[in-house]
Amino acid sequence: MRSVERTMDPGEVDVAAEVRAVRREAIGVVLASSAYGISFGALAVVSGFDVWQTCVLSLLMFTGGSQFAFIGVIAAGGLAAAPAAIASAVLLGVRNLAYGIRMAPVIGRTPLRRLAAVQITIDETTAVSLAQRSPRARTVGFWFTGIGLFVGWNLATLLGALLGDVLGDPKAYGLDAAAAAAFIALLWPRLRSRQAIAVGIAAAAVATVLTPVLIPGLPVLVAALVAVVVGWFNWLAPREGAAAATPAAGVRAAAEEGSG
Repeated sequence: MRSVERTMDPGEVDVAAEVRAVRREAIGVVLASSAYGISFGALAVVSGFDVWQTCVLSLLMFTGGSQFAFIGVIAAGGLAAAPAAIASAVLLGVRNLAYGIRMAPVIGRTPLRRLAAVQITIDETTAVSLAQRSPRARTVGFWFTGIGLFVGWNLATLLGALLGDVLGDPKAYGLDAAAAAAFIALLWPRLRSRQAIAVGIAAAAVATVLTPVLIPGLPVLVAALVAVVVGWFNWLAPREGAAAATPAAGVRAAAEEGSG
């Protein structure tokens, strides 16, 4: 009896390779961003939070920017600054609403899936997912990064809170730059067009200028408007018919005319 071998579609091979690649990418992001959780745990304890308060904050809020903004304002102004701390955290968390809208097709329509995705729809999961080409790789990237980061971040937060007094200033170890490094690693491969480069430079400039004069959270939101405006008007994007102006297109056109 002959065995029938199934021939794999080249597209399936590409998707399988992309899924393996996104898992490796997700692991790198999880490790880098989780290390940043040690910094948060240590800073929170130094700012006056108990270990259990620090851990609950990571479990429930689970968005690094909002968490750092919250403890930073509390550390500067005490309990009297709680309303400002909450406002700052909310402002930084508003971007997750936009992520949720964008990630809805990736997450799916199942109520259980959407409920589970609420807590892990953050910068890292969105960035890893949208960097992929196939729907399968985007889904794997989102869940693999989200679950891994949720576990890693909370364990790192606990470790940082327990060792806060021993570690001293987390900045001395470079932990404050771990998350930024992870984002640069995700962003760098996408900076291939004039539009993407211009948006990145303009947004960074706007955030840098506004950070000293606005409350935490607002500079990020204002800088995000740069991308919205550029995308809306499609500035610096390749125009239709631009491909026809390339040398290769010209050679093909000449060949076609000659053959006719």
